[in-house]
Amino acid sequence: MTALAVVVFIALFFVRAGYGMLRDGKWGPKIDNRLGWIAMEAPVFIAMCILCLCSPRRGDAVCLVFFGLFQLHYLNRAFVYPLLLKGRSTMPLGIVLMGVTFNVLNALMQGGWIFYIAPEGYYTPQWLLSPQFIVGTLIFFAGMAVNIHSDRIIRRLRKPGDRNHYLPQGGMFRYVTSANYFGEIVEWIGFAVLTWSAAGAVFAIWTFANLVPRADAIYKRYNELFGEQLRTQRRKRIIPYIY
Repeated sequence: MTALAVVVFIALFFVRAGYGMLRDGKWGPKIDNRLGWIAMEAPVFIAMCILCLCSPRRGDAVCLVFFGLFQLHYLNRAFVYPLLLKGRSTMPLGIVLMGVTFNVLNALMQGGWIFYIAPEGYYTPQWLLSPQFIVGTLIFFAGMAVNIHSDRIIRRLRKPGDRNHYLPQGGMFRYVTSANYFGEIVEWIGFAVLTWSAAGAVFAIWTFANLVPRADAIYKRYNELFGEQLRTQRRKRIIPYIY
């Protein structure tokens, strides 16, 4: 999975995923954006529930905390976020299917580690007081807050019926043009730290590999639309002050 993430990271600098403001005529038939997000993100939520319910560790306190944090993100991403979307945008079916494939694999990776593969006794109740759990949880919620706040800013850019593009302002958008993606990367780095697991680390690597090239494409698109304004504000793409 790590090796594949490297391949995807390189490929996405040359092949744009055509959804959102980068949507184009490629990647297959279009479906409603809300339906696309639900279809793409709900499988990981459902798969994690199944993995938890079928596990002999389903009553383990630490495993349930990990499960709750993971599901909190996907509760928002699969069910709350799509219902808050405005307009009548569409998403290519090809993107949805690729997202479903990765999300199911990731659920097997994260849920597999938490509920089945982690050594017996690895996550004792004392884990919840460990430095890696405390620091990782703080990072996780900081990233989630940035992600949700940035999504809110983006949703409010347009009035009903407006199809124009606007440069997001405020929050972490003062520093980067893809603040929502920055928040998501931080979030999953936090999850990797709080679980202190290879599975969590691979997911953080995948998040970085998927979102950094997309942030680069969005920056270039914004540069075409708002070049002088963007240069004046000196924003980076996704990592404040760095890239």
